[in-house]
Amino acid sequence: MGSRRDGGYVSAYTILPTPANEVVVDYLVVAGGGGGGNGAAGVENGGGGGAGGLRSTVTATGGGGTLEAALSLVPGTSYTVTVGSGGASNTNGSDSVFSSITSTGGGRGDGTNADSTGGSGGGGGGFSQTTGSAGTTNQGFAGGNGGTDVGGGGGGAGAAGANGGSATGGGGGNGVAVAITGSSVTYGGGGAGVGSTGASGGTGGGGGSTPAAVGTAGTTNLGGGGGGGAGNGDRAGGAGGSGIVILRYPDSYALAQTTTGSPTVTTSGGYRIYSFTGSGTITF
Repeated sequence: MGSRRDGGYVSAYTILPTPANEVVVDYLVVAGGGGGGNGAAGVENGGGGGAGGLRSTVTATGGGGTLEAALSLVPGTSYTVTVGSGGASNTNGSDSVFSSITSTGGGRGDGTNADSTGGSGGGGGGFSQTTGSAGTTNQGFAGGNGGTDVGGGGGGAGAAGANGGSATGGGGGNGVAVAITGSSVTYGGGGAGVGSTGASGGTGGGGGSTPAAVGTAGTTNLGGGGGGGAGNGDRAGGAGGSGIVILRYPDSYALAQTTTGSPTVTTSGGYRIYSFTGSGTITF
């Protein structure tokens, strides 16, 4: 407390404390992957779904996007964490969000409907759409083109999906490896398209494809795109894999005051690490 003389009398005033130090937080935010395109009998095979968009402050290996700046966050403030779900067959994935960072859900693969853009575009398939959709800058790459009754591969976080061949579906684009937890994990593989011959999904959880079969789902919490569904028997595309949000900050700071959503909490390399596989909140 202090005092001042104001109009002939003495009044008390409060000296405000210096604000607490901000917490500098690294992040990996991966969106849900897009679902693979549905096949349609006698018409077309489905394209692979695109991987969920990937944004990170930690260097990614394998051709990832631009390295981003860490966030300076205020202790005592509750921050919402949204983990995007993977898209059902022929459906875009959902966005993942933390603070000011949004990663865009992966685009669906083309099948009986036209393709669409996302964090990484789904591949085109067959007659209805032959051009793979575009990726999102610094989050993921474009899907591969389809051909006559052949689906292109979905784009990955690290590479574009492959074009479908004369009979072979296009492979999914590869994801990128990120070691934010202390161990390197590959995220964001694109799903494979399908033709009379199937193809492999991209590294990082992309779903594969097999002739006359339902597309394989993208891997949960890696943001992989789903594989395309075969036209033989009207097979559905595989669902995209859900995303993930991982946060870390120096372990010289205390544990988070509160969390919801049951994140996994670890320490490694001088960092406290919070891994959210479902939506929640965190207060530093």
